Amino acid sequence: MFFSEEKNQKTFMSCASLKIRDLAGELRYTHAMISFSELFKIGIGPSSSHTGGPMTAAADFAHAIPPQLLGRIARINVTLYGSLAWTGRGHGTDKAVMLGLSGLHPAEADPDQADALVADIRTTHTLRLAAKQLIPFNPDENIIFDGITPTPSHPNTLAFEAFDETGALLATARLCSIGGGFVVPEDQVGATAPPPTNLPHPFDSARALLALGARHDKTIADLIYDNECAQRPAEHVDASIATIDATMMACIDRGLRTAGILPGGLNVKRRADALHRRLTARQASNTRLPHEILDWVSLYAIAVNEENAAGGRVVTAPTNGAAGVIPAVLRYYHEHCPNASPEGVRTFLLTATAIGALIKMNASISGAEVGCQGEVGAACSMAAAGLAAVLGGTNEQIENAAEIAMEHHLGMTCDPIGGLVQIPCIERNAFGAVKAINAASLALNGDGEHHVPLDRVIATMRETGADMQAKYKETSKGGLAVNWIEC
Repeated sequence: MFFSEEKNQKTFMSCASLKIRDLAGELRYTHAMISFSELFKIGIGPSSSHTGGPMTAAADFAHAIPPQLLGRIARINVTLYGSLAWTGRGHGTDKAVMLGLSGLHPAEADPDQADALVADIRTTHTLRLAAKQLIPFNPDENIIFDGITPTPSHPNTLAFEAFDETGALLATARLCSIGGGFVVPEDQVGATAPPPTNLPHPFDSARALLALGARHDKTIADLIYDNECAQRPAEHVDASIATIDATMMACIDRGLRTAGILPGGLNVKRRADALHRRLTARQASNTRLPHEILDWVSLYAIAVNEENAAGGRVVTAPTNGAAGVIPAVLRYYHEHCPNASPEGVRTFLLTATAIGALIKMNASISGAEVGCQGEVGAACSMAAAGLAAVLGGTNEQIENAAEIAMEHHLGMTCDPIGGLVQIPCIERNAFGAVKAINAASLALNGDGEHHVPLDRVIATMRETGADMQAKYKETSKGGLAVNWIEC
């Protein structure tokens, strides 16, 4: 980011202007060892890369503007490129930008208050920058959807420009939303860094993770817990895990009791409420079928993703588009597995963290980069590993569960109809949750030995994403997005 005091755009760096660089540097630094709190983030729907990331970028830009420049800003332009331009309206990227410029980060945004704030900005054509300085802002003019200009570093690129009343440029930044709510400066996309030096168990592959477990006689969850506690006190780690679990379960509960039509224009009817009532009524009858448990798992995932599609509060796990898979399998553990416990929840989520970190480190969790194999595929792999762990699997069986789940999502496209995280995303999460349980079961019925290791499947996912045509990677320019209307 650059800030200019002079019309000749002489730049300077201050403590405030360093904030985005410091934040992004931290994100790239931890890219080599991603923590629980980075993979599981509380925010609002419908998309971590198209809503959460842009909101974070806009908020950091707003808060980083030095006080001596804040009062001089008369106009801000935000340009959305690539996938953000093609599907940004459906994903609420413009709304996210307005909330971020107003000073809100995703975890702070209340869905109802956020809608009211955006409505006020649209009506008054004013925005309180960083919650401090009122400036003119017309979203129809100041948010530009540029689907033509190439994006050299990442398909989710956005640029900020702040001007004074004479039109002189005061501040500028180009940032990329790289998936899961992570944001980095454009010139740092693809940068690598060593892991933190104080981690007791650093790893960059599943092979290394298994070796660490054997060397220290620890489970994967124990290894991740040690790493987490090296970064912050154990009580903070435990509280964070409990909060994420509670937020996931609350999201399911809201989805189960909410009916209506999802926003966006497709007129998709919420199904979780009615499905929940039917399943509950069926429990009292003698006509229950063995496969009914699959209906409950699907229900949990649908409930979350309907909340996500409506812009509700969800947990990025590891993305919003795939936010229903892990909560659904975790709810299955809570309610349908004997001896479920808070300790089991911790084991589940920490094990899932290890798999998600491996996928993000060595491939991607961005649908705009590798398609839905990096979103629902990653979530399914994480959930399968977590479930295998709490059901007593060895580290080798856990790695096998993650491999099975990821292997059978290879090549999955990201082709949301209308740029909305509704069709096929909601049902796709339900299938991802069911497949995670199946993958865990298959792995637990084996001895952990298998032909294709998880590391090679992750590498294959990365290569498949690179070979995939851009129209199948969250652009709504291919697949179901263009073939759903019967002519």
